[in-house]
Amino acid sequence: MSFKDHFSRQADDYAKYRPVYPDTLFHYLAAQAPSRGLAWDAGTGSGQAALALAAHFNRVIATDPSEAQIRNAVPHPKVVYKVEPAEKTDIPAHSVDLITVAQALHWFDLPRFYEEAHRVLKPKGVLAAWCYGLNEIGPGVDEIVHRYYAETVGPFWPPERVLIDERYRTIPFSFVELSPPPFYMLADWNLDEYLGYLGTWSATQRYRKQQGNDPLIPLRAELEKVWGDVHAARTIKWPIHMRIGRT
Repeated sequence: MSFKDHFSRQADDYAKYRPVYPDTLFHYLAAQAPSRGLAWDAGTGSGQAALALAAHFNRVIATDPSEAQIRNAVPHPKVVYKVEPAEKTDIPAHSVDLITVAQALHWFDLPRFYEEAHRVLKPKGVLAAWCYGLNEIGPGVDEIVHRYYAETVGPFWPPERVLIDERYRTIPFSFVELSPPPFYMLADWNLDEYLGYLGTWSATQRYRKQQGNDPLIPLRAELEKVWGDVHAARTIKWPIHMRIGRT
């Protein structure tokens, strides 16, 4: 099955520069699952969520259609990585306690994925899908980055990006929905690290490919004026937007 691969080219940087999900998120998810036997992280990318799940479940299956992403995943004795699409796996029926989809649900063929999720989940099994959009740093920086997001690389976002802008609220969801508490990701990065993260955006990658130049160069010049000491870390915050439900 073909898929829209927006991330293999920058898989190394994706593994290096993505923010880390909070431990409280996975404590919460594990508490919702009917048991702690098996979790499936669909669209795992470089395996960040899968590794966090391994602290709470006996086994974790982590799938992604991108071989490059799986090659960059960190090995763990509890995690089995597989190059598979989320819509069709070899996971046994009614074997999974929890399915997680971290920043990937908008890429899936939703009817086919939901059919597969219902097939593999145990009774009362849980599906949790979340996304995060623009971060928050502070006055000056935020305005520049928001303009970069919407105007500079705005035309280069894949159309699915609108679902993140809408915080997944408009995505159909065929599960008995729960109301999760708020969660946030935090990172302390200097300007180079932050620009490394912006370089993993699929829109930044598409801009570079189609325009033949790097939009981060003029962006860096703008940010240097408001960042302060460019070698000093600033705290960056990403609100997490989640849809979670049971079979």
